[in-house]
Amino acid sequence: MTTLKKVVLAYSGGLDTSFCLKYLQQQGYEVHTILVNTGGFSTEELAQTEKRAYELGSASHINRDIIDDYYQKAIKYLVFGNVLKNNTYPLSVSAERVFQAIEAVRFAKSINADAIAHGSTGAGNDQIRFDLIFRTIAPQIEIITPIRDLKLSRQQEVEWLEQNGVSYSWQKAQYSINKGIWGTSVGGKETLTSNQPLPEDAFPSPLLNTEPRKVTLHFENGELVGLNGKSDKPSANIIALEEIASAYAIGRDIHVGDTIIGIKGRVGFEAAAPLILIKAHHLLEKHVLTKWQQYWKEQLGNWYGMLFHEGQYLDPVMRNIETFLSDTQKNVNGTVTVTLKPYHFSLDGIESPHDLMNTGFGQYGEMNNAWTAEDAKGFIKITGNAQAIYAQVNKESYD
Repeated sequence: MTTLKKVVLAYSGGLDTSFCLKYLQQQGYEVHTILVNTGGFSTEELAQTEKRAYELGSASHINRDIIDDYYQKAIKYLVFGNVLKNNTYPLSVSAERVFQAIEAVRFAKSINADAIAHGSTGAGNDQIRFDLIFRTIAPQIEIITPIRDLKLSRQQEVEWLEQNGVSYSWQKAQYSINKGIWGTSVGGKETLTSNQPLPEDAFPSPLLNTEPRKVTLHFENGELVGLNGKSDKPSANIIALEEIASAYAIGRDIHVGDTIIGIKGRVGFEAAAPLILIKAHHLLEKHVLTKWQQYWKEQLGNWYGMLFHEGQYLDPVMRNIETFLSDTQKNVNGTVTVTLKPYHFSLDGIESPHDLMNTGFGQYGEMNNAWTAEDAKGFIKITGNAQAIYAQVNKESYD
């Protein structure tokens, strides 16, 4: 009797991975599925996804919740670094893919699987993120990618599944939607063009509230430890903030960027809590950090986000940058008040014991308490020495 080869499939229950599950079975594999929850699934959705996996023929299925681990090893540093790819995108999907890949490898090793599979296409970033992790920590395990190898469109997947007896209703099949604690990506149709916006109904969270509402975010050492006066662990506070703010349809945008493989790409997203949290954290930092701390944080945060986005999370330089970012957060303590409004928010202000706008030293544009007028004149003269000498030696004319 021939023993079937075991393959672990990183499974979400969506169209792509459902196709992979059914297809791999037809290719003679014993398919084991794992759903790695990074905050995008409710208890009911997890149960339904498991049910679907078994209906499609999974030999075994596990749901693995890594929300807190994901926060501690990834999101925390994305906040510390105020990471927004191209000043827009909070790495909603790119960061979580790394951790989903790591968990898939752990599962594969635990059952002695011969291969690992994922449902990425050959034109996007996810294929690289998954493959990089797989090849780094499990080089002996084969990687199988049906969607990439067969070059299938979403409609072709739907048709193939129907021909093979699978007739689920693929809600909004024209869009690929990936939800996690750090935001939801929306891709397809309009995002494949350069000029069309996503329609209102493409976004999972509709506008429900129109009356402005104030929320307070409480930070300790750069982490969100409280919301509206209530303390909880940061991951729980992010989820609570998302529930409040997404009802205002906040955090919608389309990110345009350079993919790892060198082509331009567009993806829509909604990320109410991530955008509010990053902007509030950044405002607090502007009050409590020195200008050089802010400068170097911006440089290293940008690099950290870029490397993370491109699947290079396991490079040791990432741990070095995390150490730097963590060290900058010891004075990032205080409260930020934010006003939520339909489709946008505003930062009202901060309160912090480390606020460097301490009026004992002076008020910008108003008065100085810690130096004299003569001190200021001397400082200005010395500060301008270099450019004054250059202009006189080179007889520069600025008329």
